[in-house]
Amino acid sequence: MKRWIAAAPLAVLVLLGVLFATFGLHHDPHVTPAALVGKPLPSHVLPPLAGGAPVDLHTTIRGPTLVNVFASWCAPCIEEAPALMALKAEGVRIVGVAYKDDPGRTQGFLDRNGDPFAAVLVDRDGAAGLDLGVSGVPETFMVSASGQIVAKHAGALSPADADAMLRAASGTR
Repeated sequence: MKRWIAAAPLAVLVLLGVLFATFGLHHDPHVTPAALVGKPLPSHVLPPLAGGAPVDLHTTIRGPTLVNVFASWCAPCIEEAPALMALKAEGVRIVGVAYKDDPGRTQGFLDRNGDPFAAVLVDRDGAAGLDLGVSGVPETFMVSASGQIVAKHAGALSPADADAMLRAASGTR
């Protein structure tokens, strides 16, 4: 009987190892919960990067808008910069939210990689990101003209990802 009690912790560790390995093999890290899809964009008052009075995130939404949460310290954000610049060239409205970042570093990032944003708001403490359910940057939300989140993408946005998000907003493209 004492042998079984002594072996029980080892058996539990082996079982946990098997469970974690099974989850890891079947879990796609690019698929994240989209709990806010179909719900209104959370209201947050944030200061603009360019300075001036803080504005509500809702006031930056005019027509369908991509809301891109990014940071200067984020390598995948650099990777997605060309796709965002191409979207801007196509006339897509994009609002940036600089997540847990120093405004000076954010401006340097935009100077180096291009500025695809109609507006950049600063979320220094990450409270807006928390309300959006951001688990890491970059994350992009497609917001309808009425302020409803219609799609979410975690990770660097590719042209195909952006096209799918725009189709979700308009039903065509």
